[in-house]
Amino acid sequence: MIKPQGLVLASVLTLAFIGLAPLLQPAWLLTLFLIPFSLVLFLIRDTRYVSLSIIALALLYGFGWLSTFVFTCTLGIVVIGEVAFRLTGGKHASYLYHLVAAIGISVAVMLYLGYTAPLVVVMGVVAAVLLRAALRGRDDALMIEALGVAMTMFLFEELNFEVDLTILVAAAVIAFGFGYTSYRLRVADVSGLFSGAMIGIILIVFADVRWFLIMLAFFIVGAGATRYRYSEKEKLGVAQEHGGVRGYFNVFANGLVATGAAILFGITGQPAFVALFMGSVASAAADTAASEIGVTGKKPYLITTLKQVPRGTNGGVTLRGEAASIVAAVLVAAVAWAMGVADPWMVAVTVAAGFIGTNIDSLVGATLENSGRIGNSGTNLIATFSGGVSAMLIYMLG
Repeated sequence: MIKPQGLVLASVLTLAFIGLAPLLQPAWLLTLFLIPFSLVLFLIRDTRYVSLSIIALALLYGFGWLSTFVFTCTLGIVVIGEVAFRLTGGKHASYLYHLVAAIGISVAVMLYLGYTAPLVVVMGVVAAVLLRAALRGRDDALMIEALGVAMTMFLFEELNFEVDLTILVAAAVIAFGFGYTSYRLRVADVSGLFSGAMIGIILIVFADVRWFLIMLAFFIVGAGATRYRYSEKEKLGVAQEHGGVRGYFNVFANGLVATGAAILFGITGQPAFVALFMGSVASAAADTAASEIGVTGKKPYLITTLKQVPRGTNGGVTLRGEAASIVAAVLVAAVAWAMGVADPWMVAVTVAAGFIGTNIDSLVGATLENSGRIGNSGTNLIATFSGGVSAMLIYMLG
């Protein structure tokens, strides 16, 4: 924990310079004042990284790369959020205090500057807590968090996507409710909670809640496949680590393409991006089912040589796994069809894309992953991207 004097000084400096930011223009003038004061924090051992994070933000602001709002809000989210986190002991419950403090200072900055784009704020706050969880234990975590929050807010500010406040609040409640439930059921860790919430908010805001429910269908299929004959898989040594609990790496590897598709659809309204979304989600579900259920079948064959390999070998495929992948893709497509997101042609495209994606996953696993060039998350990302693009191309050509 940082010492009380460090906490007080960091908080006072942050609030003072948030107040001065709109008054001291041009931006570099504030930077000239802020850096010397921040160096005082650097002299206090436990606030050195707080100081460096403030200086990094000040330089970005001084060079004109951040707007006054993004700079002041990021400064408040990072510093005040960190103060709340450390004062409450840095335990799991401290993330809630971090979240509440970040929201509080963000609302205050919005009111002070008359800013009316709450989506930018929400994404900045979620990014801050997510990075705090993902980088826990690293000395440079606060600097990375500051840069990550600033870049996240900058990107969403540039998108200039308008959303009704009621929808945004509902999206946050639903997404965080889902994330917390996953955490309590030991399906996701803390970083998985916040990364899942971020993806959920984006899906609901840029598309609608049905897209979130389709992603939820993948989540249920994946969780069910992971738990399928889990004790048997443990004995074979091929069970998911940590009891199948997902972290942010796994969440983003399986959901990043779908999230991008939702943003593109929200901005353009093009149905091709619905196909991109459906193909990526179906691929994620199909791959998970193929891996988790297929490993309980007979000895697999390596997809590149068709020679038998031990269970759990990257790139190994079985008839049971291939069948499971098709069933998983069908389930995702059926949910989308039932909710009116997919017509019969989109359903067919989704199932085909799921099958393509899971076999590309096997191909990448047998080549790049087995050679140590990429990890499992990289393989999953390539598979979901390939499945999504395949769906988009098939849909557009059909």
